[in-house]
Amino acid sequence: MAPHIDVPSSTGNFVGNLDALSLRSATSPRFDEARAQGDGETSRSLIPGVYVPTLCFFDPKTEDIDVDAIASHTVRLAQAGVTGIATQGSNGEAVHLTHSERRLVTATTRSALNRAGFSHIPVIVGCGAQSVRETIEFCCEAAEAGGDYALVLPPSYYATLFAPSSGTILRYFTEVADASPIPIIIYNYPGAVNGLDLSSDIILSLAQHPRIVGVKLTCGNTGKLNRIASTMRNTATKNSHDSSKPDFLVLAGSADFTLQSLIAGGHGILAGLVNIAPKACIRTFELYKEGKMAEAQRMQEVVSQGDWTAIRGGVVGVKSGLQSWMGYGGFTRSPLPRPTGEQSKAWKEGYRELMALEKTLL
Repeated sequence: MAPHIDVPSSTGNFVGNLDALSLRSATSPRFDEARAQGDGETSRSLIPGVYVPTLCFFDPKTEDIDVDAIASHTVRLAQAGVTGIATQGSNGEAVHLTHSERRLVTATTRSALNRAGFSHIPVIVGCGAQSVRETIEFCCEAAEAGGDYALVLPPSYYATLFAPSSGTILRYFTEVADASPIPIIIYNYPGAVNGLDLSSDIILSLAQHPRIVGVKLTCGNTGKLNRIASTMRNTATKNSHDSSKPDFLVLAGSADFTLQSLIAGGHGILAGLVNIAPKACIRTFELYKEGKMAEAQRMQEVVSQGDWTAIRGGVVGVKSGLQSWMGYGGFTRSPLPRPTGEQSKAWKEGYRELMALEKTLL
């Protein structure tokens, strides 16, 4: 995990000075249709809880997308009680998928939820790209496929040329939010963007945009999370704050600091470990909400140990653990390596205590 950096940002009045730019010419002809289809809103609200960045499954021989496995896994997570599902994240191997494959995964997920009676569960779709143009394109495609929200990483490839860096980031997210047919969730994950770590100043500036509705903090910085959550809560309190439907959702990006983030004022997690042990992650959240801190802390300890295995193994280790304990999961797409027998055995052992706990929860 990248070091936690939260320095003051030279934001000035950048947002206030932005011109109202029309970006329709920068998108595909499908923009108008997608925008009309979503009407810029969603009926599936973001509420506090446990969200999961779902996995993408492939045929072990051809590496073609396995839609049946995607649908089955989606329903398993919904039945366990997750609050929302995210496609095209790091665990979903978005960087290994074409545009059409991304649409297929999201459409399959949405359809599986609807058919199984979980039409109320929102689908968040990873849409980050290096240019404003392609990011908007991803957002339009996500809306067409049934996505409710777009999870967007900041661009980073040309980060050394951003001038000033805070200004470029503010402009990027503002232009995307202005044009996207679905609302935006900021994704702060320094490890995926060459160490670029958005400060609380930048995130709070972006949170003023009416179509930027949340943040996922995989930086692990609970101080940053607290500043964002408390500022947004205090602002919302002046306008009849509803804690069950926050105006700006603040999510921790890993299950190993679920309890810490909730104490700091966060609204829940969006974490890859939920793919393996959804009930344990959900029960940790519930115990805190019920005021059972001692029980929540004991469960958090088990969850944190299991999450360390997931963090060390990445998506390769998560899929291996799922295969070992649940009988499905398969492999990642090349060029990621397939685990050795020793690795699979070690990862299975790393999840043992967590899976024993998972099996006790109804």
